[in-house]
Parts: sequence; structure tokens; C-alpha cells
Amino acid sequence: MNAGESSITAIDPETLASWLVDGDELAVLDAREQGVYFDSHLFHAASVPLSKLELVLPRLVPRRSARVVWCDDGSRPDGLAAKAASRAIELGWTNVSSLDGGTAAWEAEGRELYSGVNVPSKAFGEFVEVNYHTPHMPAAEVKALIDDGADMIILDSRPMPEFTNMSIPTGTDCPGAELVHRVKTMAPDPDTLVVVNCAGRTRSIIGCQSLVNAGLENRVVALENGTMGWELAGFEVDRGRAVHAPDPTDADRSWSRAAAARVGERFGVVEIDADTLAAWQADPNRTTFVLDVRTPEEFEAGHLPGSVSSPGGQLVQATDEYVGTQNARLVLIDDDRTRATMTASWLRQLGWADAVVLADALDGADLEVGPGPSPQFAASTTTISVDDLAAKLALEPAERPTVLDLGDSIKYRKKGHIADAWWGVRSRMDEARSAIGEIRSIVLTSSDSLVAALAATDAQTAWPDAEVLVLDGGNRAWNHAGQPMEPGFTRPTTEPNDIWYKPYDHDDGVPAEHMQNYLTWEVALVEQLDRDPTVSFPTFD
Repeated sequence: MNAGESSITAIDPETLASWLVDGDELAVLDAREQGVYFDSHLFHAASVPLSKLELVLPRLVPRRSARVVWCDDGSRPDGLAAKAASRAIELGWTNVSSLDGGTAAWEAEGRELYSGVNVPSKAFGEFVEVNYHTPHMPAAEVKALIDDGADMIILDSRPMPEFTNMSIPTGTDCPGAELVHRVKTMAPDPDTLVVVNCAGRTRSIIGCQSLVNAGLENRVVALENGTMGWELAGFEVDRGRAVHAPDPTDADRSWSRAAAARVGERFGVVEIDADTLAAWQADPNRTTFVLDVRTPEEFEAGHLPGSVSSPGGQLVQATDEYVGTQNARLVLIDDDRTRATMTASWLRQLGWADAVVLADALDGADLEVGPGPSPQFAASTTTISVDDLAAKLALEPAERPTVLDLGDSIKYRKKGHIADAWWGVRSRMDEARSAIGEIRSIVLTSSDSLVAALAATDAQTAWPDAEVLVLDGGNRAWNHAGQPMEPGFTRPTTEPNDIWYKPYDHDDGVPAEHMQNYLTWEVALVEQLDRDPTVSFPTFD
């Protein structure tokens, strides 16, 4: 991480502002840890922490000749942006710049900075509600209808793990792109009220508006402020449920395909064939993402080689976590065009003009089974097995190796860590060195050992005379082997701002305050858009 930075071009804010609106491909990447990025960043900047650069960059910016601009807060000329830009060049990216003066220089010129994560998608959700007048219903009214046994269904537009964590009583999980696909099976009677919810606002707004756009006869409303609004109103959520909307019948599929086709026509969604996709993928001057918007389970059961699992609701909700190259081509895949077309309709409204649907994507193709390709990177490490580490940790204190956990702070705190393990951040190895001091041997670990393996060279630089090992399989292997995990935030080497803490993740005893602050932030985003000349959402009739 200390490679030279002499070949990096620094651009000023005015140049970056002009690049943001010139229509060419551009990736704006923030090298700070997500928790720091959360506080203040550019609207268009995707979070690519230096700690995870090798894992994230190839996925977000696959074409290595695309324009890339790295940024940080600008406090140091040799800061994280410069280091990230240098590392990207080492890895083969050829058109790399950094923002001179970082976010501080951007703001000094009177330009907008934003807090939060997934800001483009979140701001777009608020834009949709204001411009489409998306219907909503407060929690108290929904609760009264439930208590009265009203003819209604509650569809939760989040992925199953979020639903299982907390859900509205009587709710059914039906993630975003699945709503039009499955709603008719859930609500065959047009007199049934359909309530769409998420944790906050965006996915319930987009989900509700999807059903409205599709022409569903039922009355559809978004639960105002989602599960957060529900809890703030004093109502209990369910926990541990796992109820998913059923697969649609053939008749319901016919309705959803026709409804999606009408939506696609309204928003200019086009289809391409396999030959066009092949030509696009062979084009060295454009980036093409191939995104499968079905459920992860369907993807694993069989998917087009080279495609990436990108469930449609999440792709709209958190586009910057799937696609880092603006103005790229986005080719969407499903099994009958419904989910791909609905997702493309939203991406086009978000400004992705080249969001298209691959016709007959899975028909007659040789499909791959499994979760898709794993991150590829070169890391020369010496590993230690779970059994060998357990044996070493049972020795006398003076003989034990030091363990440094480089996974995220929430998992270290809540899911547990190896007893007496320190916690740190890869890009802050100097802080870990200061906190831990001199050692003879250190074992690096993380959730699945990937970040730990990448950090081995950094640790060897910090402790040149120490033996540096990586736990094979990381904390996951340790836990699966039945080894004990210790909860609590016991031995940090740096501030726990490596990731964004959701309102439910805080341990300070004031969850209502965090929830209200989050909801207030979401609503206020739409006001910032009017002040930002680099942001505009296209309008459709």
C-alpha cells in the first residue's frame, strides 16, 4: 500500500464537475472506510475502501481503461485517495486520477456533499414520491386495519435476511423486483389492499410505485417510514419469520409479463439479443455489466456464464454497490422479462440510459450452477489451520501468537471474535502497530480470510521481524469448527468507523433517535438535488 504515486494525475473540482455531465463513462470512487465516507462524500462517489480495494474494484469497474477518479477528504496529499489510485494502477487500471484537495476542495467551491450510503438511490426514491405522488399510509392506520381483520396483505420489499431480522406482523417477504412478478398470486381479489414496506422509505416507495405503474387494480400504499416508522409509533415487530411470496401461477405470469411490457414501453426499455450482447462485451471502449435480477436462489440454480447475481430490488435500492462505472451498459437478465423489464424501467429513470433487457436470456443456454465467480487477487501468504491456531493459543501467554481481526467492527462486536483478538482496519495498520506494540508472531483473520490475506504484506511491513500468518478460512472456519467466539468490542486498535452502522446496529440505548435521524435524512435528500447541477433524473410521460 505504500507504492509510489508519481504517475497519478490530479484534477480540480471544476474538471470533475464537467466530467460528471459529459456523458462518457466515469467511475468516481471514495477510498475512505465506509463509516467515514458515510459522513460526507460526493453524490456520484461509490465507496471503495482502500482496505478492500482488490476485492471491490474489479467488480465495480471491470473495464480497466475506463476513467477513474479517486477521492478522500483531501487532508493529506499522500492520503487514501493517492494510495488507492497507485494501487489501482499497479493492478492494471490505466486511466486513473485523483481529486485534488478531495471533498474539502469540492465543498470549498460551493458544491454539494452528501451524507449516508446509496445516496443516488435514496435521493431517487424521495424524488419518485414527490413527483409521482406515491400513495402512503401511516403505521397507526395500517395497525388498525390489521387489528380489524381487513382484507389486506403486507408485502415486505427487502431480502429475506432483513425480513427475518424484523418484519411487520402478518407480512410476507417479496423483494422489490418480485412484487409485480408475484403480487397476483398473493392478491387475486382486486378489493384486497396491498401495503408495501421496507425498513425505511426507498424500497417501499419504489415497490408501491412499481405496482401502480404496472396497473394493478388493487389499492396500493407504501407503509410510511417502514419498520422504523412502525416501531417509532410504538408497535412491536416480529422477529425470526421466514415467509416468502409463492411462485406465480401460469395465469399470473401472463398478467405480470403483459403489465411489465406496458411499463417497459412507457419508459423506453428495449431488448437486445445474444449477438448484440456478444458485440457489446467485445467492445474495448465501453463497459457492459450483465446483471441477473432474479432471486439469489434462482441464480445459483442456473445462470448465464459471466452474469452477476443482482436481485432487482437491491439493484435499484443500492445501484452503487453493483455498478461503479457511470454511463455503462447494463444488460438485465431474468427468465420471462418481467423482473428485468421492471428493473430496467427504474434504472432508466435513475439515469442509466443504456439499461436494457436480454431477450430469451436463459432459453437454450448452457447455464452455470453456483454463486458465481469468487474475487480473484494475488496474495502471497502463509496460512495456519484452525486446529494449529487453537493449539498455539492454548500455550503459555508468552508463547501465544497475537491475533488481529480485520473483519468489520459490527461482526467483531456482535457475532464474536477469537478470544483476546485485537480488532483493526487494514488501511490503518500503523495504528494497529502502535496499539499492539512489538510481537514475535501475528495471525491475521477476517470473516472469510480474504481481507486478512490481502493485509499480510501490510502487516509484514508494520512488523518486519515478526512471523505473519493468515487463519485459513478466517472467522467462519473457526466458528464452524466449534471453536469459542468472544463477544464485545474488547481490543480495538482504531475507531470503529470502518462501516456504516444502521439505526438498529447501535448499542447506545437510543434506537428511536437513530431511526428518526435516518428518516429525516432520507426526506431531506430531495432538497439537495435542486442545489446540485451534477445531478438530474430524466423525466418520462
